[in-house]
Amino acid sequence: MNSVALKLVNFASLDPSLQARGIKGVTNVSKLDREIWNELYNNWDTLPFESEKLLARISKTPIERLNDIDESELPREGKIREQLVKTRVNQAFFRKSILASYNYTCCITGIQQNELLIASHIKPWGMDEKNRLNPRNGIAINALHDKAFEAGLITITEDYRLRISSILKKKQEKNEAMMECFIKYDNKTINLPARFLPDPEFLKYHNQERFKG
Repeated sequence: MNSVALKLVNFASLDPSLQARGIKGVTNVSKLDREIWNELYNNWDTLPFESEKLLARISKTPIERLNDIDESELPREGKIREQLVKTRVNQAFFRKSILASYNYTCCITGIQQNELLIASHIKPWGMDEKNRLNPRNGIAINALHDKAFEAGLITITEDYRLRISSILKKKQEKNEAMMECFIKYDNKTINLPARFLPDPEFLKYHNQERFKG
């Protein structure tokens, strides 16, 4: 167990989320550790499904059951079934990774009700295939603010502060609900995750390309 713990400490020193928090870890990371980290960390498009297949094989449990996929909704066999299973496994992985990182808490409001939480992409699913499953391309957010984020009515800055669009601010005097749901959070720091800190490059993209300032 000591060797496993040491290896995890080695990998932790390469984690950009921890580095951003000032956690440096060990300094004598081996070349092999660095190569392994880079190979795994930069392959979010393939790694999640492969790891779930491996887990299913080790646990001798069908991957569909392991990921709570209703097999009655799937074709019995063939390429279409394989693709559907892969898509649903990947979606489940992304959601679980994001919500667990944020301790099942909305990063804006602090809501802790799973049914109301969305694992939202910062850079949309259809815009960046390689980073669709990258947990640093996601935030845990409630359904209302997810809709506003997707519409560019709110954004998160590279220093993790919420910004509210002037489109919404213009309505604050006429609508108390707008003040309560949006305006009061303007320029407040979001609740940060324990791991997989949002990548500043993805946030920069959302600020520049999606936000209706």
